[in-house]
Amino acid sequence: MQNAITQVLAGRRVAAVSGGGRLDLRLDGEVTVRVSHEFRFAAPSFAAPEEVGHFFPALTFQPSAALLDLVGRTVATARITLAGGLELGFTGGGALSVPPHAQLAPWSVLTAGGVACEALAGGEVRWPEPRTTR
Repeated sequence: MQNAITQVLAGRRVAAVSGGGRLDLRLDGEVTVRVSHEFRFAAPSFAAPEEVGHFFPALTFQPSAALLDLVGRTVATARITLAGGLELGFTGGGALSVPPHAQLAPWSVLTAGGVACEALAGGEVRWPEPRTTR
């Protein structure tokens, strides 16, 4: 299942970034990465070392200029950590890191067909069973 997140996300272009009570990264192909708890975003900086922002969307936030700059970039790498966190790398630089949480479900990946995978409280990651038709 570790490589499955790469198959779902890698190569998809970021179409929109929105904030509020959560971060939504809407990707092409009707895929959304939803972050509902704290995350870190390391933005590339050409004049200085990488700039790292620590965000808490549950407190309501507006995406930073660096997050908005992801629009048009492509997800280059995607992986689920052993602890159940999510890490994304983007073409042109930038890395999003969502740690697991003991009591909350911090992230999910949604498609037009529903939830592709989601982190559960305690670091477990759930992949819904494929639907079978008869």
